[in-house]
Amino acid sequence: MTIDMTGRSASGIASDLRERIERGELAPGTLLPSVRAVAAELGVNRNTVVAAYRQLAQAGLVEARGRGGTRVADRTTVAQEGYAPGTVLRDVGTGNPDPTLIPDPTAALVRSTRPVLYGEPVIDPGLEAWARDWMADQLPHDDLRITVTSGASDAIERLLAQALQRDDAVALEDPCFLSALHTVRTGGYRAVPVAVDADGMTVDGLSAALDAGVRAVIVTPRAHNPTGASLSAERAAALRDVLAAHPYVLVIEDDHFSLLSRAPLHSVIGPAQRRWARIRSMSKFLGPDTCLAVTASDPDTADGLAVRLTPGTTWVSHILQRMTLALVTDDAVRADIERAAAHYAARNAAFARALTDRGLPVAPGDGLNLWVPMPAPAADVREELMRRGWLVREGDPFFLTPATGSFLRLTVHDLDEASAVTLADDIAVAAGTRRPTARGGRIEA
Repeated sequence: MTIDMTGRSASGIASDLRERIERGELAPGTLLPSVRAVAAELGVNRNTVVAAYRQLAQAGLVEARGRGGTRVADRTTVAQEGYAPGTVLRDVGTGNPDPTLIPDPTAALVRSTRPVLYGEPVIDPGLEAWARDWMADQLPHDDLRITVTSGASDAIERLLAQALQRDDAVALEDPCFLSALHTVRTGGYRAVPVAVDADGMTVDGLSAALDAGVRAVIVTPRAHNPTGASLSAERAAALRDVLAAHPYVLVIEDDHFSLLSRAPLHSVIGPAQRRWARIRSMSKFLGPDTCLAVTASDPDTADGLAVRLTPGTTWVSHILQRMTLALVTDDAVRADIERAAAHYAARNAAFARALTDRGLPVAPGDGLNLWVPMPAPAADVREELMRRGWLVREGDPFFLTPATGSFLRLTVHDLDEASAVTLADDIAVAAGTRRPTARGGRIEA
């Protein structure tokens, strides 16, 4: 394509293109002319055009896709977890923990109110000592450092920002955790999809992403969201072997389900890795509003993470830090967390069996949600379920590439028995595996 441009400097070319993007003359996804073509048309050096495109990428206006060229960035908002606003339907796609299973923080808060002033250490010493032991599992590095951030997404954003530049490539699981996808896209990085199967991130997919030049890899070792897959010992070992040839690629291990997981941890962080981080958020077992995550990492990565966590500017609330420590070291609270873990696993397994009995085979996996393959288009199933009073989440928003199947992601662990039966029946009808019959004046399966 030809674009009318008058600028001859890098800033002039970038300004011409920015104006056309902002006016809507270049729609999201539009392929820009190649660097060679623009340089020839304007009679300028190719490096001048490269610099112009780089300015646009740094502003988040375009995305470089390697051999796919440079395209106008899609500013569509990535779907997020949580309840859908303004609906009267029963929402079973939230991704939320059960609020009745979140420990009461009242007593812990009472013990967490010592004033903290400017200049004090940003990490509570007690939490740091506890976290060092908790995070060290299977890490073959004695020099790990602990950092506390305002949740896992904050940690991932900081980790990428201190190690990457805009338009650098990041390997993401496909399908992908929505918050990780959102963080990568809003940061201006290029998401490179890596397929996930029943054993987690695939070896061939990771190898291809590394060959494509990714600078960071984000992997979920267990309770992958949305599929519920966890890395097997064999798969983790194979991934470590692949990563060993790329010691300076930043490997981020997001162990978000940690204390609630029913699967053993198999780490991908090997002894050869020089840039690595493991993140554990408190949001699943202490509640999303805790807004606290612990990161263990190599010293250089920890230094980069801590740049904006300084005694004189900002830090994660010490009230939250001390409250978290008081809760996770309380035997009664840990017993409650274990009961919550058993509840999530049991309710998801029971619902998976119910769907399987209705002609919809489902493997429950690990985590808060169920990943349900559909024999019919998910959009059609969703519409029928809305007519029956349910709001479900389709699988498509979780994929970086076009979905290879039709899926729903369901959050059903807080349904009572009668509601669970009704939902399972309604899904079977919507998917076409069971015919509706009239019962008591209501159309039910």
